[in-house]
Amino acid sequence: MKKELSGNAKIYKRLLTYLAPHRALFIVSIFGFLIYSATQPLFAALIKNIINTLQGHSREKMYLLPIWFSGLIVVRSIGAFLGNYFLAKVSCNVVHHLRCEIFNKYTELPTVYFDDNNSGHMISRITNNVGQVTNAATDAIRTFVREGLTAVGLLAYLFYSNWQLSLVFVCITPIIAVLVVYVSKRLRIISKRIQDSIGDITHITSELVGGYRVVRSYGGEEYEKKRFLDSSLFNRQQSLKLSTTISIHTPVLQIIIAIALSGLMYMALFFMEQSSTGAFVGYLTAAFLLPRPIRQLSDANSDIQKGIVAAESLFEILDEKGEIDEGDYEVERCVGTLEFKNLTFQYEGTHEPALIDISFKAEAGQTIALVGASGSGKSTLVSLVSRFYNHNKGEILLDGVEISHYKLANLRKQIALVNQQVTLFNDTVFDNIAYGALAGSSREAVIAAAIDAYAMEFISNMEFGLDTEATSALDTESERYIQVALQKFMSNRTTLVIAHRLSTIENADIILVMEQGRIVERGSHHALIEKKGVYARLHAIQFKEQPEPADL
Repeated sequence: MKKELSGNAKIYKRLLTYLAPHRALFIVSIFGFLIYSATQPLFAALIKNIINTLQGHSREKMYLLPIWFSGLIVVRSIGAFLGNYFLAKVSCNVVHHLRCEIFNKYTELPTVYFDDNNSGHMISRITNNVGQVTNAATDAIRTFVREGLTAVGLLAYLFYSNWQLSLVFVCITPIIAVLVVYVSKRLRIISKRIQDSIGDITHITSELVGGYRVVRSYGGEEYEKKRFLDSSLFNRQQSLKLSTTISIHTPVLQIIIAIALSGLMYMALFFMEQSSTGAFVGYLTAAFLLPRPIRQLSDANSDIQKGIVAAESLFEILDEKGEIDEGDYEVERCVGTLEFKNLTFQYEGTHEPALIDISFKAEAGQTIALVGASGSGKSTLVSLVSRFYNHNKGEILLDGVEISHYKLANLRKQIALVNQQVTLFNDTVFDNIAYGALAGSSREAVIAAAIDAYAMEFISNMEFGLDTEATSALDTESERYIQVALQKFMSNRTTLVIAHRLSTIENADIILVMEQGRIVERGSHHALIEKKGVYARLHAIQFKEQPEPADL
């Protein structure tokens, strides 16, 4: 138990470091809450003075009481504004900073991390978990500061008025502490399940939205509905458990305090006989104002427990090691000779190699097409060139230099990898053509590439031309034009093409045919057709699958 509490404290302490850059705003908000909290015991004191003044028939003091009351309301309102407004600014800043930090980390993580982790959970961490973390770091702190100071102020007033009677609150403190510790542990367990379920819901939804054509083509609607229903039911079940825990915890806490207050009131009737009526009413007023801040502190505790679980998931990402980049070799522009020498590669956790004894050489500027059935090793080979995975058996040389010696960014700037899975980013057509390392190219160069790819005609017909958002305006045929323009723009580079439609790579300089991780054939299109081997069979099959032209 102590180890668990220590770990949670460590996570929360790390979380609070995100407040440090905004300490000035935070201090102003704390100051506002101090003002707000100080008004609570002052109200009890004011009630005491009102009653004593009325009993003493002192009309001179009575005229000042409305002014004091109005003044307290004004001061309380100013304090609430300062506290809430400046803490809201801190909260927004923390959300922004955390989201950007997590997203930036995603851009640095190795490919293996994306292979091993659910995309829905990764998205959920930015969209859902960050919000819960912020509630723990700012909103919960606001409650703890505001209501905590209020509770301390009221207790101070009670002990100042009659410390013997106020000892009753000391007696119930251990009971409240045990209850809070138990509930906190349960809240963390349930919150973790809820966050996982939200990740599942996000993942299933993103798969449906991204692959709705596949779902409908294969009649997978009912299966997807069942997957989503199960995830949503689990989320509902855990959310109800969370609500039940909180709903039981708060009344139990109030009952304990109510019993203490009842005993306090009973004792006050006997032990405050010598006190003035004002002092008696003021004391009880302060005592009955106490349950509200304690209840608010209890509610804030649930936010903190959910935030700790969310923060732990975020810190796990931030603590992940980025891509290994031990290379120190850089070159402005490679000539482009690419050579594989006796390369064998096996994924971690698998029993069989994905690539076996791969050897070939591509001269600068050549287009190398990779052909083969799914699982033959095409994507793995391409991924190794860009060092998405690191090889340890054999060599991959770029201009005679082992690619592991290159700096990662410099290496990836040298080689164009083009497959037939088109990814268009939610940006303009212009930015999709001139993407990544090519960003910043002149408009004239992009227009020239679009013209060369025969794409400028349909681009010009769009409402905003090159400035149209690609994903909102392009169909599949148009996407292909953009891809061709991208290839044209990357001309004079060594290019590896993963080909699924063989008709698109007939003009490739070298075609490599792969089966079960090995290169079984290589050569030009015509040479491989004449060989009448694996490639010829694949080509014949695809040719037969082409639909007959419809009679018009």
